[in-house]
Amino acid sequence: MNRGITRLALLLSIAGAHALAQSSNQSPAMSPPPLPDTSRIQDEMHHAAAPAGPLKITFGEKATEWTSASLAALPHTTITVYNEHAKANQTFSGVPLTDLLTPMGVPAKPRGKDFRLYVVAEGSDGYQVVYSIGEITPDVHDGTVLVADQIDGRSLGNNGMFQLVATGEKRPARWVRNLVGIRVLTAQ
Repeated sequence: MNRGITRLALLLSIAGAHALAQSSNQSPAMSPPPLPDTSRIQDEMHHAAAPAGPLKITFGEKATEWTSASLAALPHTTITVYNEHAKANQTFSGVPLTDLLTPMGVPAKPRGKDFRLYVVAEGSDGYQVVYSIGEITPDVHDGTVLVADQIDGRSLGNNGMFQLVATGEKRPARWVRNLVGIRVLTAQ
């Protein structure tokens, strides 16, 4: 058995040395093509418009689903924020996240154990961010977390039907394009 393993190792060594000798004797015209710029490809994949459907919000056993039409029927709030990626101020219109959560039983004025609640927002591309209940509640925090359906007076375009946008942040790292899911969970 030991001799079989030794022979196999010897054969693999010879094959590897042969392949190395052939690759070093190749002419420049036969060299393999350069590897693609993966950072550019990853950036294009991140910015490619992923198909987005309705927005599903869950809290415990409760679930609601929002379409463009159903969200458009609600009273809207408008915020203007600086987008570091676009290097410009942008005006978003939509519904404050708390207005979508309180009818499901999420407290509008959290107290005590309510502060264990947190929100996981997800885009259709799988990108996820977390906000604590205090960060999305105007009773506690000055910022606004908005489920936007318009930017600068028009649809969101490649950002999907909905985009989660927040004021008071230095950069849009927790904004979620193509927003399709929001889960309210409890920390243990």
